[in-house]
Amino acid sequence: MPNNYIRLIIENKVPFVKGLLDDYATIRYLAPEEITPKAVREADGMIIRTRTACNEELLAKSECKIIATATIGTDHIDLDYCRRRGITIVNAPGCNAPAVAQHVFASLLHTINRPLSSYTIGIVGVGHVGSIVARWAEGLEMKVLLCDPPRQAAEGGDQWCDLDTIAREADIITFHTPLSKEGDYPTYHLADETFFNKLRRAPIIINTARGAIVDTEALIKAKDAGQTWRLIIDCWEGEPAINTELLRRTTIATPHIAGYSIEGKIRASQVAVDAMSTFFMMPRAEVRQPQPPAPARHVSIAGIMAGYDPCPLSEALKAAPDEFETLRNNYELRHEAPEGRDH
Repeated sequence: MPNNYIRLIIENKVPFVKGLLDDYATIRYLAPEEITPKAVREADGMIIRTRTACNEELLAKSECKIIATATIGTDHIDLDYCRRRGITIVNAPGCNAPAVAQHVFASLLHTINRPLSSYTIGIVGVGHVGSIVARWAEGLEMKVLLCDPPRQAAEGGDQWCDLDTIAREADIITFHTPLSKEGDYPTYHLADETFFNKLRRAPIIINTARGAIVDTEALIKAKDAGQTWRLIIDCWEGEPAINTELLRRTTIATPHIAGYSIEGKIRASQVAVDAMSTFFMMPRAEVRQPQPPAPARHVSIAGIMAGYDPCPLSEALKAAPDEFETLRNNYELRHEAPEGRDH
């Protein structure tokens, strides 16, 4: 019998969780648009994704004590408000990092016709995702530039460079930072008009982090001025209502699915389920899927190309930008890139 005193809301687009906690709590599986202030009023906990904005408007009259987001990021959650309310927040850092790295390299390989080893890649943000991108790029014999001011300040060392160096020397610039507007290292509109004016090699720009890290209008202007070359955009300002002028200028455009791998979803869903089990002292429930292996240490070009082609989805989004959310929700999860080396 479920414990009727524990009332949970689970967003119905979170995969692999349906039925796992139903023996221990009263569960409502709701679409994102159904998670309203009225719906959450009597909820003790929630499992969500980025489409649910957890803020005072949603939670003011709620009894919610814990929110587990099956995502890396937490910028859809008002952390300060939740902290003041005593609401525990759990996320899943690194869960889909290999899938995002896979998207970066698959998109590049479907965009350019020269060997990757002839390019210098600038990685802005060297956390879970950026570290994998850097390791794979080095294995593919690319020159790698690392820019991560918080890590540089904390760790020291001479492996780092600044954003100006990235702008000056990189042929490919890929962003992998969290989104923040405050603190010592804000990233909101990190790539703005000032940044684009410093570009020297008309680089490929890749955003698989958060839309607002890149100033959309500034990027459009830079593209039109020839300051950039190809654009690979997975994360958009204002999504799902994306800027169609930017869309028209992209080479590969996808509806925020860079991290959508089977393995990544298993990891994230397990973290969210474990958070509820621990918080409410319920028996541990395991996602009924094979547990994913560790991320590949090295990848081959053949393995990347065989495993993932973002172009059909890009064509679909360009043909129907208003279907952003539908394309995202109906995306068929892929497997991560396999271990391998080019010979």
